[in-house]
Amino acid sequence: MIDVRIQVAKYIGASIATVALIGSGAGVGVVFGSFLMALARNPFIREELFKYAILGFALTEAVGLLGLMMAFLILFI
Repeated sequence: MIDVRIQVAKYIGASIATVALIGSGAGVGVVFGSFLMALARNPFIREELFKYAILGFALTEAVGLLGLMMAFLILFI
């Protein structure tokens, strides 16, 4: 049987690891907010701006998913 202190430490570690999801959500908002501002300034380069926005979105979400994966690893291993 797992000691209660170890279980509590796992829950605390997993909750700290999920802080990355907060930063990921804020990062996605910044990426698409910047995309809309750049699009309003220069609508003729929409395709190029959209490619950069999707790349920024993917990289930002990758950080959030890594944090979530770490939380699950802490809980279940």
